[in-house]
Amino acid sequence: MSKVIDRIVPARFGRSFRWLLASSWTTNLGDGIALAAGPLLVASLTDDAFLISLAALFGWAPALLFGLYAGVLSDRHDRRRIVLAANAVRIAVLAVLITTVATGTLSAPGALLALGLLATTEVFADNTTATLTPMLVPRADLALANSRLQTGFITFNQLAGPPIGAALFAAGSTWPFLTEIVLDVAGLLLVSRIVLPAHGRAAGAPVRGVWQDVVEGYRWTVRHPAVRTLMLIILIFNVTFGAAWSVLVLYAQDRLGLGSVGFGLLTTISAIGGLLGTSMYGWLTRRVSLGNLMRAGLLLETVTHLGLAVTRSGWVASVIFFLFGAHAFIWGTTSMTVRQRAVPHHLQGRVGSLNTICVYGGLVVGAPIGGALAAGYGVTAPFWFAFGGSVVFVVLLWREMTHIAHADEQPQPSAA
Repeated sequence: MSKVIDRIVPARFGRSFRWLLASSWTTNLGDGIALAAGPLLVASLTDDAFLISLAALFGWAPALLFGLYAGVLSDRHDRRRIVLAANAVRIAVLAVLITTVATGTLSAPGALLALGLLATTEVFADNTTATLTPMLVPRADLALANSRLQTGFITFNQLAGPPIGAALFAAGSTWPFLTEIVLDVAGLLLVSRIVLPAHGRAAGAPVRGVWQDVVEGYRWTVRHPAVRTLMLIILIFNVTFGAAWSVLVLYAQDRLGLGSVGFGLLTTISAIGGLLGTSMYGWLTRRVSLGNLMRAGLLLETVTHLGLAVTRSGWVASVIFFLFGAHAFIWGTTSMTVRQRAVPHHLQGRVGSLNTICVYGGLVVGAPIGGALAAGYGVTAPFWFAFGGSVVFVVLLWREMTHIAHADEQPQPSAA
């Protein structure tokens, strides 16, 4: 057993990273269960399509509303305590939710409020947790460490969690949330075992306003070529991605002739591709520079939009989704590794929060574009838009990606 553990998490990573990884895998299973159980709960309480649609909004809105503040907190204070506090609040919200569901006193607006509060705690927990890996693992091992974290995300959050959540909800509406609270308690206990080096605001340091801290992180980001390029790519390509993926359900039904089960299988196939991609990540990074790896990924994403725009075959689309899934999680691991290697420890939270804003900002801009194009020109129009936009952006950003390949070699800019 110890040999298996050493192969998954080498001893050189340290005991604290092993606790972090175990906590991440455990809580990701809980988050995956909630992905299915949350919308199902709202749908069980109302037939109003607008209220049901708000479940998704309440899931991503907290990242835009509180992401920057979460970044400031994680750079100011003890990061382990922030994660513990966020998980404790999450457990309390789940306890109230379970009680109201069990007593039949929960309304649809109350369920939405609970989902929003849970998503808010996740913003603070996830932003701060992302700063822990570079504090625990040597720089040379960050890519492998992040690939292990991503493997857990794919396996438990994307693959195992949602079907378990749906099955538990079918057995009883409280069961998925009872399971989630048990997993969150386990995750909290595991995080409590982590030992971090000294960090946070030094004793006696002047206290500044939140906005000043945000500006410091922003200035550092725009003055660092690799991280600035990374943020631009994430923002721009999430606009094209969001446009195409916003109509994916309609595309699967109307273009490919797949039902709801077939649509679910496409997302599962994509996650399986992601699992393959992360398992190959160490092998890839030993042979290909990070810059070239990201170039290849953006080319693959561009071709993905073209392939989905022209095909009518569910089998062809499945292959495309498999390859895209591999790209998406390789990209995510590379993006995180580049950022963690380049950003000083005292700025990890704020720069990470800016990354989150770029992710969700791009999706929010892209989604209505995709909806308008599909309504006016057909369900494949968003994919043609995504293909054309991706081609333009790849050409414009191609040379900029050389910065990413040499992120570690660039001088640290001043945030002042």
